[in-house]
Amino acid sequence: RKKCLLCNNVLMIVAASIMGCSKIAQSFEMILIGRFMCGVSLCVPLHQQYVGEISPKKLRGFANSTSSFFWSLGKAVGQISGQRELLGSQSLWPMLMASCGLPALVQLVALPFFPESPPYLLMHKGDLEGCKKAIRQLWGEGQHQAEIDDIMKEKATMKNTKILSVLELVKEPAFRWQLYMIVILTATIQLCGINAV
Repeated sequence: RKKCLLCNNVLMIVAASIMGCSKIAQSFEMILIGRFMCGVSLCVPLHQQYVGEISPKKLRGFANSTSSFFWSLGKAVGQISGQRELLGSQSLWPMLMASCGLPALVQLVALPFFPESPPYLLMHKGDLEGCKKAIRQLWGEGQHQAEIDDIMKEKATMKNTKILSVLELVKEPAFRWQLYMIVILTATIQLCGINAV
């Protein structure tokens, strides 16, 4: 999880650099490439997965909701920063375009000091000691055996579950209606008023 987030941050910094240099290079294509790279990044699902896995059970719901909060906050800051009086002027708009790299840079510097996700260490790597160490680092000293037991139960459940590839998921008739609903909801999210909020 952590390595994927770090790689994602590098992608965002590269995208921000490309967009920031578009005026110097006199290339609107660089803006399109940078925006495409921002769209390809996996910020939102990775954030939710990592934060959800490193949070104690009693704070997990709150931690998972932070992604929506920061998404909306980012949109609001972008709208405010884009005003002509701030970064929306003709000379400063490249800085506005490149500003998406700033949070990625902060996370790129700070994330190496955080441990890997305990469920990832135990379920995918089979590293029980690493999982215990990560839990102690995240949640402090104390008795965390109940959380480790929950992860072990989840691991046992996952052993009996077949993981489908994207192509297998699309071809599987049992998941077709759920897939249609998710695609429609995701495609129409811009119509729900989140930008206004």
